[in-house]
Amino acid sequence: MGTEALNGIVVLDLTRVLAGPMCTQYLADLGASVIKVEPLGLGDETRGWPPFGPEGSAVFANFNRNKRSIAVDLKTAEGQAVIHRLARKADVAIENFGYGVAQRLGVDEPTLRGLNERLIYCSIGGFGAGGPLSKLPAYDVVLQAFTGMMELTGDVGSGPIRSPYSPNDYVTGMNAVIGILAALRRRDLEGVGERVDVSLFDTAMGLLSYQIESYWASGRLPQKNGSSHPSMCPYQALDASDGPMLLAVSNDSQWQRFCDVAGAPELKTDPRFATNAQRVANRPETLAAVQALLATRTGEEWMVLLGQNRVPCSPIMNLDGVLAHPQTTNRDVIRTYRAADGGERPAVTVPVKFDGEDRTVGRRPPALGEDTAALLSESGLSDDEISSLRERHIVG
Repeated sequence: MGTEALNGIVVLDLTRVLAGPMCTQYLADLGASVIKVEPLGLGDETRGWPPFGPEGSAVFANFNRNKRSIAVDLKTAEGQAVIHRLARKADVAIENFGYGVAQRLGVDEPTLRGLNERLIYCSIGGFGAGGPLSKLPAYDVVLQAFTGMMELTGDVGSGPIRSPYSPNDYVTGMNAVIGILAALRRRDLEGVGERVDVSLFDTAMGLLSYQIESYWASGRLPQKNGSSHPSMCPYQALDASDGPMLLAVSNDSQWQRFCDVAGAPELKTDPRFATNAQRVANRPETLAAVQALLATRTGEEWMVLLGQNRVPCSPIMNLDGVLAHPQTTNRDVIRTYRAADGGERPAVTVPVKFDGEDRTVGRRPPALGEDTAALLSESGLSDDEISSLRERHIVG
Protein backbone atom coordinates (compact mmCIF):
# COMPACT_ATOMS: atom_id res chain seq x y z
CA MET A 1 0.00 0.00 0.00
CA GLY A 2 1.31 3.45 -0.88
CA THR A 3 1.35 6.53 1.30
CA GLU A 4 -1.88 8.26 2.29
CA ALA A 5 -0.17 11.33 3.72
CA LEU A 6 -2.49 13.63 1.73
CA ASN A 7 -5.59 11.46 2.02
CA GLY A 8 -8.68 13.67 1.95
CA ILE A 9 -7.03 16.50 0.01
CA VAL A 10 -8.86 17.24 -3.24
CA VAL A 11 -6.84 18.84 -6.06
CA LEU A 12 -8.45 20.52 -9.06
CA ASP A 13 -5.82 20.16 -11.78
CA LEU A 14 -6.27 22.71 -14.59
CA THR A 15 -2.74 22.21 -15.91
CA ARG A 16 -1.28 20.56 -18.98
CA VAL A 17 2.10 19.64 -20.53
CA LEU A 18 4.83 18.98 -17.89
CA ALA A 19 5.43 21.18 -14.82
CA GLY A 20 1.81 21.31 -13.64
CA PRO A 21 0.93 17.65 -14.33
CA MET A 22 4.14 16.54 -12.63
CA CYS A 23 3.21 18.57 -9.54
CA THR A 24 -0.29 17.10 -9.39
CA GLN A 25 0.98 13.55 -9.99
CA TYR A 26 3.32 13.92 -7.02
CA LEU A 27 0.39 15.12 -4.93
CA ALA A 28 -1.64 12.13 -6.13
CA ASP A 29 1.21 9.74 -5.33
CA LEU A 30 1.23 11.23 -1.81
CA GLY A 31 -2.44 10.36 -1.40
CA ALA A 32 -4.38 13.36 -2.73
CA SER A 33 -7.45 12.94 -4.95
CA VAL A 34 -6.62 14.72 -8.23
CA ILE A 35 -9.26 15.79 -10.76
CA LYS A 36 -7.64 16.51 -14.13
CA VAL A 37 -9.67 19.04 -16.11
CA GLU A 38 -9.15 18.73 -19.87
CA PRO A 39 -10.66 20.45 -22.91
CA LEU A 40 -13.03 18.55 -25.16
CA GLY A 41 -11.51 16.90 -28.21
CA LEU A 42 -7.77 16.43 -27.83
CA GLY A 43 -7.45 16.96 -24.07
CA ASP A 44 -4.02 17.68 -22.61
CA GLU A 45 -1.79 18.37 -25.62
CA THR A 46 0.78 15.81 -24.48
CA ARG A 47 -1.75 13.09 -25.35
CA GLY A 48 -0.59 13.73 -28.92
CA TRP A 49 3.16 13.66 -28.23
CA PRO A 50 5.13 10.60 -29.44
CA PRO A 51 6.35 8.02 -28.71
CA PHE A 52 3.15 6.04 -28.23
CA GLY A 53 2.74 2.82 -26.27
CA PRO A 54 -0.22 0.72 -25.12
CA GLU A 55 -1.37 3.57 -22.83
CA GLY A 56 -1.09 6.19 -25.59
CA SER A 57 1.54 8.91 -25.34
CA ALA A 58 4.47 7.95 -23.11
CA VAL A 59 4.84 11.61 -22.13
CA PHE A 60 1.21 11.89 -21.01
CA ALA A 61 1.37 8.55 -19.20
CA ASN A 62 4.48 9.58 -17.30
CA PHE A 63 2.86 12.67 -15.77
CA ASN A 64 -0.78 11.68 -15.32
CA ARG A 65 -1.10 8.53 -13.27
CA ASN A 66 -3.41 8.43 -10.25
CA LYS A 67 -5.76 11.07 -11.64
CA ARG A 68 -9.38 11.16 -12.74
CA SER A 69 -10.16 13.01 -15.97
CA ILE A 70 -13.12 15.27 -16.67
CA ALA A 71 -13.53 16.84 -20.12
CA VAL A 72 -15.19 20.28 -20.04
CA ASP A 73 -15.69 23.16 -22.46
CA LEU A 74 -14.45 26.06 -20.34
CA LYS A 75 -15.32 28.53 -23.08
CA THR A 76 -18.98 28.20 -22.11
CA ALA A 77 -20.67 29.60 -19.02
CA GLU A 78 -22.11 26.17 -18.20
CA GLY A 79 -18.69 24.55 -18.48
CA GLN A 80 -17.28 27.13 -16.11
CA ALA A 81 -20.17 26.45 -13.73
CA VAL A 82 -19.15 22.78 -13.66
CA ILE A 83 -15.65 23.70 -12.53
CA HIS A 84 -17.06 26.14 -9.98
CA ARG A 85 -19.04 23.27 -8.43
CA LEU A 86 -15.88 21.23 -8.12
CA ALA A 87 -13.87 24.18 -6.77
CA ARG A 88 -16.28 24.66 -3.87
CA LYS A 89 -15.22 21.27 -2.49
CA ALA A 90 -11.55 21.37 -3.49
CA ASP A 91 -8.58 22.07 -1.26
CA VAL A 92 -6.17 23.03 -4.03
CA ALA A 93 -6.56 24.39 -7.57
CA ILE A 94 -3.58 24.52 -9.93
CA GLU A 95 -3.35 26.23 -13.33
CA ASN A 96 -0.64 27.01 -15.86
CA PHE A 97 -2.58 28.93 -18.50
CA GLY A 98 -1.01 31.70 -20.52
CA TYR A 99 -1.38 35.33 -19.52
CA GLY A 100 -5.03 36.29 -18.95
CA VAL A 101 -6.47 32.92 -20.02
CA ALA A 102 -7.57 31.75 -16.55
CA GLN A 103 -9.56 34.96 -16.09
CA ARG A 104 -11.12 34.62 -19.54
CA LEU A 105 -12.17 31.04 -18.74
CA GLY A 106 -13.60 31.94 -15.34
CA VAL A 107 -11.09 29.89 -13.33
CA ASP A 108 -8.82 32.67 -12.07
CA GLU A 109 -7.89 33.10 -8.42
CA PRO A 110 -10.48 35.78 -7.46
CA THR A 111 -13.28 33.72 -9.00
CA LEU A 112 -12.40 30.36 -7.46
CA ARG A 113 -11.28 31.68 -4.07
CA GLY A 114 -14.41 33.80 -4.02
CA LEU A 115 -16.32 30.51 -4.03
CA ASN A 116 -14.08 28.82 -1.45
CA GLU A 117 -11.96 30.88 0.94
CA ARG A 118 -10.07 27.78 2.10
CA LEU A 119 -8.89 27.05 -1.44
CA ILE A 120 -5.16 27.15 -2.13
CA TYR A 121 -4.71 28.49 -5.65
CA CYS A 122 -1.38 27.71 -7.33
CA SER A 123 -0.32 29.41 -10.57
CA ILE A 124 2.56 28.01 -12.59
CA GLY A 125 3.91 30.47 -15.13
CA GLY A 126 6.71 30.82 -17.64
CA PHE A 127 8.27 34.17 -16.70
CA GLY A 128 5.97 34.64 -13.71
CA ALA A 129 2.94 36.79 -12.96
CA GLY A 130 4.85 40.10 -12.93
CA GLY A 131 7.59 41.82 -14.88
CA PRO A 132 7.99 43.02 -18.47
CA LEU A 133 8.03 39.47 -19.88
CA SER A 134 5.04 38.12 -17.95
CA LYS A 135 2.78 38.05 -21.01
CA LEU A 136 5.16 35.97 -23.14
CA PRO A 137 4.66 32.22 -23.64
CA ALA A 138 7.49 30.08 -22.35
CA TYR A 139 8.54 26.44 -22.16
CA ASP A 140 11.45 24.81 -20.37
CA VAL A 141 13.82 25.29 -23.30
CA VAL A 142 12.92 29.00 -23.56
CA LEU A 143 14.10 29.51 -19.98
CA GLN A 144 17.18 27.39 -20.60
CA ALA A 145 18.05 29.85 -23.38
CA PHE A 146 17.01 33.05 -21.60
CA THR A 147 18.78 32.41 -18.28
CA GLY A 148 22.07 31.22 -19.77
CA MET A 149 21.68 27.51 -19.06
CA MET A 150 22.25 26.58 -22.70
CA GLU A 151 25.35 28.76 -22.78
CA LEU A 152 26.79 26.79 -19.83
CA THR A 153 25.93 23.30 -21.08
CA GLY A 154 28.25 21.19 -23.20
CA ASP A 155 31.94 21.05 -24.00
CA VAL A 156 34.20 24.02 -24.62
CA GLY A 157 33.65 25.23 -28.17
CA SER A 158 30.21 23.66 -28.59
CA GLY A 159 27.16 25.72 -29.43
CA PRO A 160 24.09 26.19 -27.20
CA ILE A 161 22.88 22.81 -25.91
CA ARG A 162 19.50 21.95 -24.41
CA SER A 163 19.51 19.88 -21.24
CA PRO A 164 17.41 16.89 -22.36
CA TYR A 165 15.49 16.18 -19.16
CA SER A 166 13.69 19.55 -18.89
CA PRO A 167 15.07 20.60 -15.48
CA ASN A 168 13.04 23.81 -15.28
CA ASP A 169 9.78 21.91 -15.78
CA TYR A 170 10.64 19.20 -13.29
CA VAL A 171 11.91 21.46 -10.55
CA THR A 172 9.10 23.99 -11.05
CA GLY A 173 6.69 21.11 -10.45
CA MET A 174 8.57 20.23 -7.27
CA ASN A 175 8.61 23.87 -6.17
CA ALA A 176 4.85 23.97 -6.66
CA VAL A 177 4.49 20.89 -4.45
CA ILE A 178 6.60 22.55 -1.75
CA GLY A 179 4.57 25.75 -1.92
CA ILE A 180 1.25 23.89 -1.80
CA LEU A 181 2.29 21.76 1.17
CA ALA A 182 3.44 24.89 3.03
CA ALA A 183 0.13 26.63 2.22
CA LEU A 184 -1.84 23.60 3.43
CA ARG A 185 0.07 23.75 6.70
CA ARG A 186 -0.60 27.47 7.07
CA ARG A 187 -4.27 26.83 6.35
CA ASP A 188 -4.27 24.32 9.20
CA LEU A 189 -3.08 27.13 11.48
CA GLU A 190 -5.03 30.11 10.11
CA GLY A 191 -8.07 28.55 8.47
CA VAL A 192 -7.88 30.23 5.05
CA GLY A 193 -6.25 29.49 1.71
CA GLU A 194 -3.88 31.65 -0.30
CA ARG A 195 -2.19 32.05 -3.67
CA VAL A 196 1.02 30.17 -4.48
CA ASP A 197 3.00 31.62 -7.42
CA VAL A 198 5.81 29.64 -9.07
CA SER A 199 7.45 30.09 -12.46
CA LEU A 200 9.98 28.47 -14.75
CA PHE A 201 12.00 31.69 -14.63
CA ASP A 202 12.29 31.70 -10.83
CA THR A 203 13.16 28.01 -10.89
CA ALA A 204 15.90 28.50 -13.48
CA MET A 205 17.43 31.34 -11.48
CA GLY A 206 17.35 29.15 -8.39
CA LEU A 207 19.05 26.30 -10.23
CA LEU A 208 21.73 28.74 -11.38
CA SER A 209 22.31 30.22 -7.91
CA TYR A 210 25.69 28.52 -7.51
CA GLN A 211 26.92 29.86 -10.86
CA ILE A 212 25.54 33.31 -10.03
CA GLU A 213 27.30 33.37 -6.65
CA SER A 214 30.52 32.24 -8.31
CA TYR A 215 30.20 35.04 -10.86
CA TRP A 216 29.70 37.63 -8.12
CA ALA A 217 32.72 36.27 -6.22
CA SER A 218 35.13 35.99 -9.16
CA GLY A 219 33.87 38.62 -11.57
CA ARG A 220 34.18 36.06 -14.36
CA LEU A 221 31.29 34.59 -16.33
CA PRO A 222 31.02 30.80 -15.91
CA GLN A 223 32.12 28.81 -18.92
CA LYS A 224 31.22 25.45 -20.42
CA ASN A 225 32.90 22.63 -18.53
CA GLY A 226 31.71 19.47 -20.26
CA SER A 227 31.57 16.76 -17.60
CA SER A 228 33.99 18.58 -15.27
CA HIS A 229 33.41 20.98 -12.38
CA PRO A 230 35.06 24.43 -12.20
CA SER A 231 35.69 24.17 -8.45
CA MET A 232 36.95 20.58 -8.13
CA CYS A 233 39.54 18.41 -9.85
CA PRO A 234 39.64 15.57 -10.83
CA TYR A 235 35.85 15.58 -11.09
CA GLN A 236 34.79 14.45 -14.56
CA ALA A 237 34.62 11.67 -17.11
CA LEU A 238 38.01 10.14 -17.91
CA ASP A 239 39.16 6.98 -19.69
CA ALA A 240 39.94 3.65 -18.11
CA SER A 241 41.76 1.12 -20.26
CA ASP A 242 38.49 -0.10 -21.80
CA GLY A 243 36.41 3.08 -22.05
CA PRO A 244 35.07 6.11 -20.19
CA MET A 245 34.30 6.24 -16.48
CA LEU A 246 33.46 8.99 -13.99
CA LEU A 247 35.85 9.99 -11.20
CA ALA A 248 34.54 12.51 -8.63
CA VAL A 249 37.23 13.53 -6.15
CA SER A 250 35.66 16.37 -4.16
CA ASN A 251 38.06 16.77 -1.23
CA ASP A 252 41.65 16.17 -0.20
CA SER A 253 40.94 13.02 1.83
CA GLN A 254 39.44 11.39 -1.23
CA TRP A 255 42.44 12.52 -3.28
CA GLN A 256 44.86 10.92 -0.83
CA ARG A 257 42.92 7.64 -0.92
CA PHE A 258 42.83 7.74 -4.71
CA CYS A 259 46.60 8.21 -4.89
CA ASP A 260 47.16 5.25 -2.56
CA VAL A 261 44.78 2.98 -4.49
CA ALA A 262 46.33 4.04 -7.80
CA GLY A 263 49.85 3.28 -6.57
CA ALA A 264 51.02 6.90 -6.76
CA PRO A 265 51.48 8.07 -3.15
CA GLU A 266 53.98 10.70 -4.27
CA LEU A 267 51.14 12.72 -5.80
CA LYS A 268 49.68 13.32 -2.32
CA THR A 269 52.52 15.67 -1.42
CA ASP A 270 53.31 17.07 -4.85
CA PRO A 271 52.83 20.84 -4.40
CA ARG A 272 50.84 20.99 -7.65
CA PHE A 273 48.25 18.50 -6.40
CA ALA A 274 48.25 18.43 -2.58
CA THR A 275 45.07 20.49 -2.14
CA ASN A 276 41.94 20.85 -4.23
CA ALA A 277 42.70 24.52 -4.89
CA GLN A 278 46.14 23.53 -6.21
CA ARG A 279 44.66 20.78 -8.36
CA VAL A 280 42.14 23.22 -9.85
CA ALA A 281 44.90 25.78 -10.50
CA ASN A 282 46.97 23.07 -12.20
CA ARG A 283 44.05 21.33 -13.90
CA PRO A 284 45.86 20.19 -17.12
CA GLU A 285 48.71 18.62 -15.14
CA THR A 286 46.30 17.03 -12.65
CA LEU A 287 44.18 15.48 -15.38
CA ALA A 288 47.22 14.22 -17.27
CA ALA A 289 48.55 12.49 -14.16
CA VAL A 290 45.19 10.96 -13.27
CA GLN A 291 44.45 9.87 -16.83
CA ALA A 292 47.77 8.03 -17.03
CA LEU A 293 46.87 6.12 -13.86
CA LEU A 294 43.31 5.26 -14.92
CA ALA A 295 44.52 3.87 -18.24
CA THR A 296 46.28 1.03 -16.40
CA ARG A 297 43.06 -0.79 -15.38
CA THR A 298 39.60 -1.47 -16.72
CA GLY A 299 36.59 0.51 -15.57
CA GLU A 300 35.22 -2.48 -13.69
CA GLU A 301 38.52 -2.93 -11.83
CA TRP A 302 38.49 0.74 -10.85
CA MET A 303 34.88 0.53 -9.66
CA VAL A 304 35.86 -2.24 -7.23
CA LEU A 305 39.09 -0.67 -6.00
CA LEU A 306 37.80 2.87 -5.66
CA GLY A 307 34.50 1.77 -4.18
CA GLN A 308 36.25 -0.28 -1.51
CA ASN A 309 38.25 2.81 -0.55
CA ARG A 310 35.31 5.26 -0.60
CA VAL A 311 36.46 7.25 -3.61
CA PRO A 312 33.37 8.38 -5.55
CA CYS A 313 33.22 6.98 -9.07
CA SER A 314 30.77 5.47 -11.54
CA PRO A 315 30.59 3.68 -14.84
CA ILE A 316 29.07 5.76 -17.65
CA MET A 317 25.83 3.84 -18.19
CA ASN A 318 22.79 4.15 -20.43
CA LEU A 319 19.14 3.73 -19.40
CA ASP A 320 19.23 -0.02 -20.06
CA GLY A 321 22.11 -0.35 -17.63
CA VAL A 322 20.54 1.55 -14.77
CA LEU A 323 17.10 -0.05 -15.24
CA ALA A 324 18.68 -3.52 -14.98
CA HIS A 325 20.92 -2.65 -12.02
CA PRO A 326 20.21 -4.29 -8.63
CA GLN A 327 20.21 -0.86 -6.97
CA THR A 328 17.14 0.09 -9.00
CA THR A 329 15.37 -3.11 -7.96
CA ASN A 330 16.30 -2.68 -4.30
CA ARG A 331 14.99 0.89 -4.13
CA ASP A 332 11.60 0.01 -5.71
CA VAL A 333 12.04 2.94 -8.08
CA ILE A 334 10.18 1.05 -10.81
CA ARG A 335 6.74 -0.39 -10.01
CA THR A 336 3.81 -1.47 -12.17
CA TYR A 337 0.16 -0.53 -12.54
CA ARG A 338 -2.80 -2.33 -14.08
CA ALA A 339 -3.32 -1.06 -17.63
CA ALA A 340 -6.62 -0.67 -19.47
CA ASP A 341 -6.03 -3.95 -21.32
CA GLY A 342 -5.43 -5.81 -18.05
CA GLY A 343 -1.67 -6.04 -18.49
CA GLU A 344 1.00 -4.63 -16.19
CA ARG A 345 2.87 -1.46 -17.18
CA PRO A 346 6.07 -0.21 -15.50
CA ALA A 347 6.38 3.36 -14.22
CA VAL A 348 8.82 5.40 -12.14
CA THR A 349 7.62 6.01 -8.58
CA VAL A 350 7.54 9.25 -6.62
CA PRO A 351 11.13 9.74 -5.33
CA VAL A 352 10.18 9.74 -1.65
CA LYS A 353 9.97 6.78 0.75
CA PHE A 354 8.09 6.75 4.03
CA ASP A 355 8.79 4.44 6.95
CA GLY A 356 6.77 1.24 6.73
CA GLU A 357 5.07 2.11 3.43
CA ASP A 358 5.60 0.66 -0.02
CA ARG A 359 6.07 2.93 -2.99
CA THR A 360 3.39 2.40 -5.62
CA VAL A 361 2.43 4.01 -8.90
CA GLY A 362 -1.31 3.63 -8.29
CA ARG A 363 -3.91 3.95 -11.00
CA ARG A 364 -3.20 3.99 -14.74
CA PRO A 365 -3.38 7.31 -16.66
CA PRO A 366 -7.03 8.10 -17.45
CA ALA A 367 -8.63 8.20 -20.85
CA LEU A 368 -9.89 11.64 -21.85
CA GLY A 369 -13.06 12.38 -19.89
CA GLU A 370 -13.12 8.87 -18.46
CA ASP A 371 -14.44 10.03 -15.09
CA THR A 372 -16.69 12.89 -16.21
CA ALA A 373 -19.99 11.26 -15.25
CA ALA A 374 -18.74 9.99 -11.89
CA LEU A 375 -17.27 13.35 -10.91
CA LEU A 376 -20.38 15.26 -11.93
CA SER A 377 -22.55 12.83 -9.97
CA GLU A 378 -20.33 13.26 -6.91
CA SER A 379 -20.71 17.04 -7.28
CA GLY A 380 -24.48 16.66 -6.91
CA LEU A 381 -25.75 16.68 -10.50
CA SER A 382 -28.50 14.26 -11.49
CA ASP A 383 -28.25 11.76 -14.34
CA ASP A 384 -30.59 13.92 -16.43
CA GLU A 385 -28.46 17.02 -15.82
CA ILE A 386 -25.31 15.13 -16.78
CA SER A 387 -26.95 13.79 -19.94
CA SER A 388 -28.07 17.28 -20.89
CA LEU A 389 -24.53 18.63 -20.50
CA ARG A 390 -23.21 15.85 -22.68
CA GLU A 391 -25.83 16.26 -25.37
CA ARG A 392 -24.98 19.94 -25.64
CA HIS A 393 -21.22 19.19 -25.70
CA ILE A 394 -20.51 21.09 -22.47
CA VAL A 395 -18.79 17.99 -21.07
CA GLY A 396 -17.47 14.85 -22.72
